Amino acid sequence: MRTSALLAFALLALTPVSAIAETAKVNGIELHYTVEGAGEPLLLLHGFGGCAANWDGVATQLAQHYRLILVDMRGHGQSTNPSGKFTHAQSADDVRALLDVLAIKRVRAVGFSSGAMTLLHLATKSPDRVSKMVLVSATTHFPDQARAILKSTTIETTPPPILQMYRRCASRGDDQVRSLVAQFRAFGDNYDDMNFKPADLAKINAPTLIIHGDRDQFFPVSIPVAMYQSIPHAELWIVPGGSHSPTAGAEESTFVREVENFLRN
Repeated sequence: MRTSALLAFALLALTPVSAIAETAKVNGIELHYTVEGAGEPLLLLHGFGGCAANWDGVATQLAQHYRLILVDMRGHGQSTNPSGKFTHAQSADDVRALLDVLAIKRVRAVGFSSGAMTLLHLATKSPDRVSKMVLVSATTHFPDQARAILKSTTIETTPPPILQMYRRCASRGDDQVRSLVAQFRAFGDNYDDMNFKPADLAKINAPTLIIHGDRDQFFPVSIPVAMYQSIPHAELWIVPGGSHSPTAGAEESTFVREVENFLRN
């Protein structure tokens, strides 16, 4: 698997082709990912309950300039997770192992929500592995307003559009959806996984673009502002009226343009 993955990845560095799906065995799981486009590698990490396919609209544009690595995080999409547990620290270890499989020493990266929190762990624990990153709707910790939502989440209380997204991504059906909802709810009682202090964020070497909606129902705008003040080379874009998905819909083209400008400059 390592040889075939390296060969496919090397070929994509030279020639734009349609998406190629691969699976890497890392940390006791099968981590599914797709490689698309050509150029310098760019890692894309989805939000909790989602999958790599959530990036489809954005990926079409970014693949014109980058060799995209779109990952199904553990237990999501086609990736497995025998433990039935999820932490962002473990997710970062999975991503680091995948980069090793693909022989990528440093990577640009974009993460949304849980994907962005995964990048925070990667960039603080292995600062040399991330050259630039974009964090969308990230947090350093779960505030009370987020914990209230997390602890009350069940399949029955999940908004229909979100539940539909879970089901579109879950390759193993409703059992996988139920497991993910339970893992999401468990974040409400976890105080260790997301617990970054300013001194932790100061370890980040990568220039970082922080994007956040000023109406995010999980994480108030004070959190991205504090992150901006603590990460040495940070930029901050607060989206007026933006929710937890601040760049969806009409803002998507602006999002792609701003991300490309940031990654290039």
